[in-house]
Amino acid sequence: MVGFPLFVRQSCHSTALALAAAVVAIPLLAAPAAARGPDNIADVAEKVIDAVVNISTSQTVDNRNNAVPQLPPGSPFGEFFDDFFKNRRNNQGDNQGRPNAPRRVNSLGSGFIIDPSGIVVTNNHVIADADEVTVILNDGTRLKAEILGRDTKVDLALLRVKPEKPLIAVAFGDSDRLRLGEWVIAIGNPFSLGGTVTAGIVSARHRDINSGPYDNYIQTDAAINRGNSGGPLFNLEGDVIGINTAIISPSGGSIGIGFAVPSKTAVAVIDQLRQFGETRRGWLGVRIQQVTDEIAESLNLKPAHGALVAGVDEKGPAKPAGIEAGDVIVKFDGKDIHEMRDLPRVVADTPVGKDVEVVIVRKGKEENRTVKLGRLDDGEKKEAALTPPKDAVPEDKSLVQKTLGLNLSNMTDDLRSRFKIKDSVKGVVITGIDAQSPAADKRLNAGDVIVEVSQEQVANTADLQKRVDQLKKEGRKSALLLVANAEGELRFVALTLQ
Repeated sequence: MVGFPLFVRQSCHSTALALAAAVVAIPLLAAPAAARGPDNIADVAEKVIDAVVNISTSQTVDNRNNAVPQLPPGSPFGEFFDDFFKNRRNNQGDNQGRPNAPRRVNSLGSGFIIDPSGIVVTNNHVIADADEVTVILNDGTRLKAEILGRDTKVDLALLRVKPEKPLIAVAFGDSDRLRLGEWVIAIGNPFSLGGTVTAGIVSARHRDINSGPYDNYIQTDAAINRGNSGGPLFNLEGDVIGINTAIISPSGGSIGIGFAVPSKTAVAVIDQLRQFGETRRGWLGVRIQQVTDEIAESLNLKPAHGALVAGVDEKGPAKPAGIEAGDVIVKFDGKDIHEMRDLPRVVADTPVGKDVEVVIVRKGKEENRTVKLGRLDDGEKKEAALTPPKDAVPEDKSLVQKTLGLNLSNMTDDLRSRFKIKDSVKGVVITGIDAQSPAADKRLNAGDVIVEVSQEQVANTADLQKRVDQLKKEGRKSALLLVANAEGELRFVALTLQ
């Protein structure tokens, strides 16, 4: 059929008939098996679809937006707005005559049953702020649900319903065994249409979409739309290997980029929610940064890998273990830390109270530390890189020295007062930044204080210049600065010496 179009415009009626006759005369060839997809997709869907549920939620929201806008006296639009909002109120039923009264809002999502007794998994954002949650089975049965627990960081929630008879449940598979290009099946409730099956492949693994500290998503091109959130992603054995959570979509519909929480991540969270009603994650008590190529070069760490410790919590587990700012954590509990974002996930998955072996690199040499892991309490301790303040301050005209594209000054009472620098912060004050220098791209600000240069403390500008000159003589391409903001929060910045 090469050369014949798959469709024609309706206006070309006679041409269409001629083409149709020609096509009929040519034997139709079956599409290759690869184009049709695996033969057992239908078998898998039939096997698991009764374990997939719709999640219906309702909540009471403020209705103040229904108030009539206040227009200037005599406005020509006054009569129009009066009529419009009067009709709107009259059509709102329960809120008739009460434009500011609270109203009920309903929303729908997806979920799946993991225990015949009635344990259901969904996304936390599906049931967030809900007053009532209802689980709707594939046969239309509606069951009121109780929230057993939720986790905002991985966006999961666990529900319980009380059915009259055991329900059909599905099991988790091993997401670590997924391969790129492997076929997967998504089932859910897109746009409130009910049990909908779509198929695609695993497009990527270990995706970080900046939605939380433990991002590790499976990316798939199986169609996922609004309402699919919380639904399962199956492999061709009928095991749940992901929980559909997010999409990238300028239009609101599927463009073939969907993300699912891997089962390996979900199982640990679900087990804790089921046992404790909350998550109990490990806590190391450090603030970390990515080890960039520049930072790795300044630390003589090749290739760039690990998580750079930017600060240590005074009351955290890392402090008594001897971990310090400037250390690079390259292994935790026997697991290699390839990049910064690996560490929070590994720490979180490690049991609280466990004595953990930590391998660090300090001044180019590996050292071992033992840490008794603490517990991360939501809202109190956070694994996050430091974000420096954005407010810039005009350059200090009475600068002492200028180097690395920075105007620098020895610490004085006047500067401490001007930039509101805490008394505990010691070092060299940045009073200005050359807009054309590499330093301008490092988010440094006037009022920041340089505490160390390449892991050696500097008390004044002379110390700093001496250290920079030494690094240049050694042939170093960059200098690693430990920088404190006015509050004393630390981070590392690598600046080129060339």
